[in-house]
Amino acid sequence: MTSFDNPDLPVKLRRDGAIAHVLIDRPERKNALSLEIKRLIAAAVTACQADDAISVVMLSGAGGCFVAGTDIAEMETMTPTQHVALATDAIFHVVRKCPKIMIAAIEGYALGGGCELALCCDLIIAGESAKLGQPEIRVGIMPGGGGTQRFVRLLGKYRALKYLLTGEMIPAPAALQMGLLSEVVADGSALARATELAKTILSMPPLAVRAIKEAVDAGPDMPLDAALAFERKAFVNLFDSDDQQEGMRAFLEKRRPVYRGS
Repeated sequence: MTSFDNPDLPVKLRRDGAIAHVLIDRPERKNALSLEIKRLIAAAVTACQADDAISVVMLSGAGGCFVAGTDIAEMETMTPTQHVALATDAIFHVVRKCPKIMIAAIEGYALGGGCELALCCDLIIAGESAKLGQPEIRVGIMPGGGGTQRFVRLLGKYRALKYLLTGEMIPAPAALQMGLLSEVVADGSALARATELAKTILSMPPLAVRAIKEAVDAGPDMPLDAALAFERKAFVNLFDSDDQQEGMRAFLEKRRPVYRGS
């Protein structure tokens, strides 16, 4: 198990109560995703997943950049067999499957693997000058961490193919309008806003937060009737919780609820 006590590690894991912050700290390479960086991010998220005290995980990059892409210098000579043996896509599965609320805070660039990493999260906050995109086609390959599938689901076929086939970058305001972002904020304040949202989420009933995330994650892969039934079952089950009784009682008594996750 990786220890993140070493300050020289290019990925930092910091905890503040129920909020964890995973910082990609490789600014000299614009936080490019080398195999080591991928391994460390996956280890950090896995550690957060195993920690019952953590409810929200924030992901950001140092030096005014989120992640400018995968490390091309390292990837140039890789063979198909090496990609499979090294599980170069494992990081995306780990982040996407994490049951904690994942928030990406983007400044600067989120390109290629960096864009795919952000799109694995539940919320994405971006500075107004940030740019997203999948420029893999410009170096002879294609997205391999979910980019094609995320783009077509979020943008529709015709807009998705425009960006996938040209490698053009998408400015944050346009990305917000297309549904790629949760919110655009002033440059330099994405992490602060992500922290505000994390604290707001922490003030909500934990069982309801978990149920909403599960329904939103599972629903798109189901037929609509099955997804509606999944949602309804989760809704009904919450009426067997102390948090439901506390929330409704507090509303009627005009006071702040105290949720316990039970």
